Amino acid sequence: MLSDAKLRALKPHDHSYRVTDERGLYVQVATTGSRLWRFKYTFDGKEKLLALGQYPDVPLSLARERRDEARKLVAQGIDPSAHRKAAKNAGDGSFEAVFREWLDKQKSALTANTHTNKKQRMETNALPYIGHLPVAEVKAQHALAIINRIEGRGLGETARRVVQIIGQVMRYAVATGRAQSDPTPSLRGALKPVVVKHRAAITDKNTLATFLKAANAYPASPIVRAALLLQTMLFVRPGELRQAEWAEIDLKRAVWKVPGEKMKMRDPHIVPLPTQAVAILKDLHALTGGSRWVFPSPRSLGTRSERPMSENAVLVALRAMGFDKDTVTGHGFRATARTFLDEELRFRPEVVEMQLAHSVRDPLGRAYNRTKYLEERAAMLQAWGDWLWKLAGSETV
Repeated sequence: MLSDAKLRALKPHDHSYRVTDERGLYVQVATTGSRLWRFKYTFDGKEKLLALGQYPDVPLSLARERRDEARKLVAQGIDPSAHRKAAKNAGDGSFEAVFREWLDKQKSALTANTHTNKKQRMETNALPYIGHLPVAEVKAQHALAIINRIEGRGLGETARRVVQIIGQVMRYAVATGRAQSDPTPSLRGALKPVVVKHRAAITDKNTLATFLKAANAYPASPIVRAALLLQTMLFVRPGELRQAEWAEIDLKRAVWKVPGEKMKMRDPHIVPLPTQAVAILKDLHALTGGSRWVFPSPRSLGTRSERPMSENAVLVALRAMGFDKDTVTGHGFRATARTFLDEELRFRPEVVEMQLAHSVRDPLGRAYNRTKYLEERAAMLQAWGDWLWKLAGSETV
C-alpha cells in the first residue's frame, strides 16, 4: 500500500515499472521519472486501464477518490473510460448531448419519477456504449448490441423501453438537423417477444407500494402475512420459502442456508437476512418456533403429521387482497426484485443473478463459486429491505 513518503522515494529505472496501491490503483514510474496514476479494472470480461493523472499534481488522496468514483461506475455497469469520453463530448453533437437536451425539453411534460427513470435507464444501459458517438453515426447495429446486452440480463421490458427512448432521441436529432434518420425501426423483429406467462410480476413502483401496504395489513393469518412479506424481500422460489425449516435459519448471524438438495444444487444457497426479515422471523418464531417448519400448515400444527404450509396459501391471500393472476404470482416476486434491483438500486446483474441462485459464469465460462459476492449480496438485500419498507411508508416492521 502506497504512502506519500514511498511515492516521493520512487526512482526511475532503465525500464518503466509499476507500484500497486490497492483496489486496482497503481502508479506507473516511467524511465523519465514521471509517476502516472492508473486504475486497472475489468468491464464486460475485458481488462482495461483508466488514467487518473500524474503525481504530485494528483496526490495520493485524490487518486484514491478518482479510483473509488470509477469503481462505483463499474458497479453500476458503466464503463469509466466510455463515461469519460461521453463527458468530454457532452458539448458537441454526441448522442449523450442530444439525449440530455431532448430529456430537458421533455421535463415539463413528464412526472419527476418518469423523468428520473428515463435518465437512469439510459445512463445504465445506453450512454456507456453510444453516448460518445456523434448522433449522426448511431446505427441500428449499435442499438442491437445494447438490446442483446440488456436481454442477456433477462430484462426484456427494459430493453424495449431503452430502444423506445433511443428512437425518440434520434427523431429529435433528425428534426433539429443533426441526423439523417432514426435507425430503430430497422430493429423490428430483433427484440425478443414479451411472452405473458402465468408467473406474472409487479414491475410498477406504485403497484408494489400498494401490495406492500396490503400485505402488512393482511388480517387472516400472521403466518401467511409473514410469508407474503418475506417472499417479496428474499425473492427465493415459493417452494423454498414454504418448506423453510427453523434449523436452516440463524437469526443471530442473520443468514438462512437453504440445503442444496432442496434446490437440486451441490452446495447450500446462502440467503443473507436484512434486519426487516430478522424482525419478521423473530415475531414468527413466537408462533411457530415449536414446529420444524417456519411456515407450518395451520391444520397440521402440533400434530404428528405436521407439514409445511400449502402451496396455495400465498395465492389465496394474493387473490383475497385483490391481486389477480395477471398481476402477480408467488414466483413473480423474483422478477419484481430483479427489475427494481437493476433499475432503481442499480446493483450489478451478476450479483442479483447469484442471489437468485442462477448459474453465473466468469469471462472464461466457468461457474462462479456459490459464496462469491456474499458480502455484496448481504448489502444488496439490506438495501432492498430498506427500499421496500420506505416504499411501503413504514419506518419499522
